[in-house]
Amino acid sequence: MPKSDSALLTDLYQLNMQAAYLEHGLTETAVFELFVRKLPSRRGFLMAAGIEQALQFLETVALTPDDLEAILGLGEFSDRFIAYLRSFRFTGDVDAMPEGTVFFPDEPIVRVTAPLPEAQFVETRLVNLLHFQTVIASKAARMVLAASGKPLIDYGLRRAHGAEAGMLAARASYIAGFSGTATVAAGLEFGIPVYGTMAHSFIQAHDDETLAFEHFAHSRPQGLVLLIDTYDTERAAGRVVGLARHLANEGIAISGVRIDSGNLGEHAARVRRILDEGGLQSVKIVASGGLDEDALLALSRGGAPIDSYGVGTSLTTSSDAPALDCAYKLQEYAGTARRKRSEGKATWPGRKQVWRWCDERGRFARDLVSLAAERYQGEPLLRPVMRGGRRVPDLEDLTASRARATDHLARLPQPLARLESYHYPVEIGVPLRELATALDRRSG
Repeated sequence: MPKSDSALLTDLYQLNMQAAYLEHGLTETAVFELFVRKLPSRRGFLMAAGIEQALQFLETVALTPDDLEAILGLGEFSDRFIAYLRSFRFTGDVDAMPEGTVFFPDEPIVRVTAPLPEAQFVETRLVNLLHFQTVIASKAARMVLAASGKPLIDYGLRRAHGAEAGMLAARASYIAGFSGTATVAAGLEFGIPVYGTMAHSFIQAHDDETLAFEHFAHSRPQGLVLLIDTYDTERAAGRVVGLARHLANEGIAISGVRIDSGNLGEHAARVRRILDEGGLQSVKIVASGGLDEDALLALSRGGAPIDSYGVGTSLTTSSDAPALDCAYKLQEYAGTARRKRSEGKATWPGRKQVWRWCDERGRFARDLVSLAAERYQGEPLLRPVMRGGRRVPDLEDLTASRARATDHLARLPQPLARLESYHYPVEIGVPLRELATALDRRSG
């Protein structure tokens, strides 16, 4: 199985085209752009993520002797092509929307400018990295809005579609506004806060529920959260009240209780009452178990006394919209704009920029997709992130990306912030339309 940084994580047709480009001298500068054609159902916006991993890939992509031997073993490529691959490196430029940027259909989020064989070869892994984290960040952003300021923790590794997906989902959700993850490796790799409580098996391993709570408290006294729905949620809450007094004498404070099943809103209300009457007003209630943005919104609007949430499957699989209709298409070659005219999949030609304007309250009002050479008074969203195959200095870190996401969610039009249906206006500039028309006439 190839490693996650293997150059062989590509489609065979990329190698086929590379070989043909080289054979026929098609090696001049090409411009490719990655964009989303249309929003999935129930999505009013998307959030860019994955640029860091994409740049890391582009900066380090190279074929090893084993890779070259494997390609040679296919029996389809010449020794001359293998010799080219032996020294292959990405030497191009990349402009991108910074991670945490809210964007909409038809807006390029990444522009790659490089010799055609290079720009073509990197497509598959580039789309793979950007697509997945953008899917997860977009899903997570909806949950952040639905939770109305309550902390959210990623619990989704076990249901993620593979280890890399679980790791990158933790990162993407953190950018979008999650408070942390339960995945230890992601916490260590990306510097994300790690949270964890206990499982039902710990309770079941004891003959007495209160004894299980006590053992866990003595073993893990810091940030102590007890799982109370293994048997009877409300009865367990009462046991927590009784145990809290005993633990307090030992200098151990119970920070919270977690509910993982049943009607979370109703259980939380009853547990809150039990805790408050027992003098545990400071003990927080954590809820988990099959949550998505619809459940979070219902709990929030219903006033459920829940202080934070753990979200798993619906996050790391983006279960309602697991894929985006995204594309990485050639927009210019050898200094000439190019346009795909396929039915339902036509592209806007040329190098482009995305401009954004806000209303008087600072909320996003409209976007414009223009040719890159045009200049407007709005905010340009595509920025240089790589030049000559190397990252530009002082790129934003994860903290800055997270801050941008928070800012962008706060500046959404009200219907989008409420997760309501709303068509955000994205205009295609007149010069861009005129260029497309001219190319159409030229190509018949």
